[in-house]
Amino acid sequence: MRFGVLGSLTVRDSDGDEVPITETKVLRVLADLLVHHGRPVSADQLIEDLWEGLPPGRPLNTLQTKISQLRRALGAERVLRSPAGYRVRVEEGELDSARFRRAVEEADRTDDPGARARLLAEALGLWRGPAFADEPFVRAEAACLEELRVGAAERLGETRIEAGEGAGAVAGLRELVEEHPLRERLHGLYMLALFRAGRQGDALRVFHDLRTRLRDQLGVDPDPAISALYTSILRQEPEASVLPRVADRPRSNLPSPPTALIGRESESAHVRELLSAPHGDRLVTLTGPGGVGKTRLAIAVARSLAEGFPDGAWIVELAGVDRGATAAELTERVITTLGLCEGVTDPCSDLVEWLRGALEGRRTLVVLDNCEHVVAQVAELAGTLLAVDGVRIVVTTQESLDVPGETVFPLAPLTLPERVRDPREMIASSSAVRLFVERARAASPGFALTAENAPAVAAICRRLDGIPLAVELVAARLRALTTEQIAAGLDDRFALPTGPGRGRPTRQQTLRSMIDWSWHLLADGERGVLRLLAVHRDGCTLEGARAVCADGHDVLDVLSRLVDRSLVVREGERYRLLESVAAYCLERLAESGELEDARRRFIAFHVREAERKDPLLRGARQRRALAWFDAETVNLRHALELAVRGEDADAALRLVDALAWYWRLRNRVAEARRSFDAALRIPGGPPRARCLAEGWLAAFEGRVLREDGLVDAAASRLLWFAGSVLYRAGEREAGRGLVEKALARAGETGDRWVEAAALAERAGHRLDDGDVSASRADARRSAGTFLDLADRWGLLRANASLARAAEIGPDDLGVTDLLEEDLRAAEELGLWVDAIETLFRLGRLAAARGEHSRARHLHERARRVASERSYSSGVVEADVWLGRTDGAPAGSRAGQPPADSLHGGGTGAASVH
Repeated sequence: MRFGVLGSLTVRDSDGDEVPITETKVLRVLADLLVHHGRPVSADQLIEDLWEGLPPGRPLNTLQTKISQLRRALGAERVLRSPAGYRVRVEEGELDSARFRRAVEEADRTDDPGARARLLAEALGLWRGPAFADEPFVRAEAACLEELRVGAAERLGETRIEAGEGAGAVAGLRELVEEHPLRERLHGLYMLALFRAGRQGDALRVFHDLRTRLRDQLGVDPDPAISALYTSILRQEPEASVLPRVADRPRSNLPSPPTALIGRESESAHVRELLSAPHGDRLVTLTGPGGVGKTRLAIAVARSLAEGFPDGAWIVELAGVDRGATAAELTERVITTLGLCEGVTDPCSDLVEWLRGALEGRRTLVVLDNCEHVVAQVAELAGTLLAVDGVRIVVTTQESLDVPGETVFPLAPLTLPERVRDPREMIASSSAVRLFVERARAASPGFALTAENAPAVAAICRRLDGIPLAVELVAARLRALTTEQIAAGLDDRFALPTGPGRGRPTRQQTLRSMIDWSWHLLADGERGVLRLLAVHRDGCTLEGARAVCADGHDVLDVLSRLVDRSLVVREGERYRLLESVAAYCLERLAESGELEDARRRFIAFHVREAERKDPLLRGARQRRALAWFDAETVNLRHALELAVRGEDADAALRLVDALAWYWRLRNRVAEARRSFDAALRIPGGPPRARCLAEGWLAAFEGRVLREDGLVDAAASRLLWFAGSVLYRAGEREAGRGLVEKALARAGETGDRWVEAAALAERAGHRLDDGDVSASRADARRSAGTFLDLADRWGLLRANASLARAAEIGPDDLGVTDLLEEDLRAAEELGLWVDAIETLFRLGRLAAARGEHSRARHLHERARRVASERSYSSGVVEADVWLGRTDGAPAGSRAGQPPADSLHGGGTGAASVH
């Protein structure tokens, strides 16, 4: 039987005849089962997917009817039921998407261009149209397959060009370019194919069309590699080079600016020159008053240089960091942003020095943004990183770091109009006027600088001293006011300084006055919401805004008006105050006497939400919960800081208990230890929360915990976690005892998650004892429960034991397929150590089956990811394996695979992921 999903969903029998399935809901059931790659799908999940939250009456009976119809079409032996749910049995080679993936993987491992082109063409030939139907539950898989298809088509085009068959690649690349009009690398390959086919003019037109489209739709220029290719084609250089492979493109979190950078051409060029010279500056500090545009310039420069930093160009936002934070805490922020594995288990370790070592041999650009409140700590961090040759650092702050090797670049405001004259001359001579006009057009389409409004525009720019933030905020007022009204308002408001301006530069007083004027234009309700939002360190969701606004305002309506007035920035589902506006609003909040109440509501909201989201980290909503914790990390840290500072033991202890499992999943051991220690230093608090916090701290530090007082479900999870840590730390008997207690208690309380976790752990213990059969039984039970709970992390744990058993005995469980699914899950969840270990397990299984080429490929991939994430033990393990010539891991004995970091290979809490 053949299942086709690379196009409309089809099923054909062994004779090639189509199996008729006409009922829509039956087809949707089959699609749902196929998208899970033969894994069981619970009845609840099928009902949710099929009826999208609006099930019919008696949904289980209706679902069983659809299953029965599917069985009649496919055969009862094809649609199976187990306690974990329903699954469709698909044999090797029967699913076209699986054949496509294998062909692409084989092509990527092939060095011969001809063989690679043949494999890619065969893989692409399996496609009949868009993957699956347009169903919500298959969109993620369809999107993944589509990206693989486009990538394979790109590589096929590139391979044909390399083989001198550019003309033959033109048609296919043209279709792809039409489908993906903003995909730059694709356009580059199309240009190259046209050029190699003797069509230089067409190649140049493709570039011009791409450049226009990027500028009009995204406000950016083409990638430097594309521009360089254009130049080569324009010069008719016969050896125009193929573009870098997709995998070699630099990684970055630099945002795409919503608007073009105006008036900073010379400054951008100068800073680029400082950073890009062969022996140029390695630390450039951009200084200037708030609102002058330091961040925008830093991002623009970093984006333009990103191609020259193959290990990434990153921006690390420090505005939300408390002014009392240590250099180590700032380092944690850098490690998290760069996606490195922390890997430091000793609480006395120097985290700054660890980061320096992790960056050795890399070529990386790091922007440390908004550092004025932590100058000393940033100076310590930057000073240490300067010892790494390949690292370049850009710092934005209002004062210099004053460290050796620093180049300070003061950023002046925009140039002002010297006199009122012809509008075109004013725009050409004054960057402040140019910025005002551009932002005014965005706020009020059709706006133009004329002889009539030029005097008012000139007055506005002068009154604002050319500070970009001030110009942008005022230009947004053109939605409601004329330029003359704005100028008159500024004249009146700036007659005398408003607010405490002592000790501030003149331009900073002006910015404050401008914000003060904007403040007085707001209604009372708008002022109330705006100042209360300032308690959030790193923006907030609508729910977060409502939580701190307790006086009945229609928060959503007010937020919308504040966004329109450019006082609040909306980024997806989050709302953020501009830097200077936030500082101003905090002062207003303190003046109103609301600061302490707002902070209490802020703390209470984050404690409540963390406790609500914590259970979701163990189940079907795991990915969404991780995303929430990631987005709220700065605010959660601030909530804990405030609770500790206010000696609120109840909030502090509850918060760290709720964050414990998130810290474990993200491998933030040092942060967990420090946070638990800080919370436990506060006297008092709920006895249960204190007992749990003491237990978590002991577990994270690898100590034996006190079991008295551990009586509920959370305590069962803690017993299991502490036992697993102790076992890996060498305290095997103590670890086994705690795991067995957790297992027994989970059985008594009906906690299936803890039972599954403890079974996965015990499976490793039994395998270490040589009892392969018992180990497999525990691992299977664990996997079945985690599958039923839809906990992808749990499946990683259970399947790891099955993989170890498969290395010893025959692989009759389809373990390779399970591990490939685990690998995708680890990558999607951002669990990079798990991803690396899974690659090692896949590699060892391949070696056991004699597939040495695939085993080497998997170990090389694991080493690459481990190196990128600074997971040193993973690099060492890969190097040891790759150093062997017989395809077997170093140090292994016949019939016994090496212990990995999950069972016996690691020490301390850091080896538990």
